[in-house]
Amino acid sequence: MVSSIITGYGSYHMRVTVIGTGYVGTVTGACLSYFGHRVTCVDTDAQKIEKLRRGEMPIYEPCLEELLQLAAARGGIDFTTGLAAPAAESDVIFIAVGTPPLETGEANLCYLEAAARSIGAAMDDSRFRVVVNKSTVPVGSGNLVEALVREGIREAHPGNRKSIRFGVASNPEFLREGSAIVDSLYPDRIVLGAEEERTLQVLRELYRPLVAQSFEAPAFLPRPAAMVQVPVVTTTLTSAEMIKYAANAFLAVKIGFANEVANICERVGAEAPEVMAGIGLDARIGARFLNPGLGWGGSCFGKDIQSLLHTAREYGYQSRLLEASLEVNRAQRQLAIQKLQEKLFILKGRTIALLGLAFKPETDDLRDAPSLQIAERLLQMGARVKAYDPIAMQACRENHPALRIQYCESPEDAAQDADALVLVTEWKQFAGLDLRGLAKRMARAILVDGRNLFDPEAARQAGFDYCGIGRPQRAARTNVPAVPTTI
Repeated sequence: MVSSIITGYGSYHMRVTVIGTGYVGTVTGACLSYFGHRVTCVDTDAQKIEKLRRGEMPIYEPCLEELLQLAAARGGIDFTTGLAAPAAESDVIFIAVGTPPLETGEANLCYLEAAARSIGAAMDDSRFRVVVNKSTVPVGSGNLVEALVREGIREAHPGNRKSIRFGVASNPEFLREGSAIVDSLYPDRIVLGAEEERTLQVLRELYRPLVAQSFEAPAFLPRPAAMVQVPVVTTTLTSAEMIKYAANAFLAVKIGFANEVANICERVGAEAPEVMAGIGLDARIGARFLNPGLGWGGSCFGKDIQSLLHTAREYGYQSRLLEASLEVNRAQRQLAIQKLQEKLFILKGRTIALLGLAFKPETDDLRDAPSLQIAERLLQMGARVKAYDPIAMQACRENHPALRIQYCESPEDAAQDADALVLVTEWKQFAGLDLRGLAKRMARAILVDGRNLFDPEAARQAGFDYCGIGRPQRAARTNVPAVPTTI
């Protein structure tokens, strides 16, 4: 456990401040400290800072706590509510605050703006500093940050504002919840956007251990055999900001495409998993993000697409493809309800059990989770809803106290006397469930496999009336070649 503020751990490469101890900020601070930098994480939430000082994680993320323990013994890391002192001492200052969406779809930049002004007020002329946008921000925000930092300098240092030197950069994150530490230690690429070479030089030095993979890999996350050096993409500020939005938008569109094709497969009698395996072997397409299901969730895809659409509209452009991706995802979540109606006809008075609440496995994040929309719709239709999730139930209780669902202690408890079971989140432990035992506990053994986690024939042999996504009802087949195991 990280039991106290860590200070003075020998020599370190660079001095770094990270503003914001949410998902991105905490992971960024832990990894940079593990690389040997001296890091201070800053947040205005005093309660969160106290928890971090005690070694209590503000988020559920595999390996984060273990990495923080190791980081404390390397570069050193501490947590504070005060920005002025660490910002004044730092070579690099990351802004990793939230940018939640407004009703218009544009990002709320109030936290970003406050951070930028505070950074300017904390600066002096003792060194050159780099201010880095780590938050996902609209295109053009780098220019805004530079202007606000200068505003903070003018207000706090009217006499020597011209002698205070700094650069602004964009360094978008590409972290996946549930595998953020792996993505940070062994990334596909690092994107650095800046207008001045001096700014880029500082960031190259900051990331030198990561790019060269010269750090000692933690025992609990060994370095992949093929990982030798991390590609670095250097761009303008605007291009770096656009790369982040374009990446998330493409992934969302790819998932939407897989779901659209799966819905057609189900109608014509094709097996969507087989179709996706077949097209995923094409090197131009790739197998990842082609798994049909109940749609994507989380804090990134929807928010980023809405922000990109808002930017497009500001410049007089209508992005029909991105608009369609949001509509496809909204419609996909209704599939669970439709399939339950096909099996049970009337849902009023029925008991429906949900396996999984988090929007994806290995996280307790419920932001835009399909489970919440499904549960709310079922309750509106008069059904009773039970739910089990290995991690996210407490977060659901705290963040959605008005959601009238019964939280269960186990999958078996959830299945007891239920009329149907809906697999919403594909946690690994669900794949090993005793399906026969679950079916025997239920009033009606109906299984809606919203992530195609289970083998249809095995589920049917266990006694379930099974339906998946893009999987038509059919008799068991024999002598069918197996789907390639490389997918």
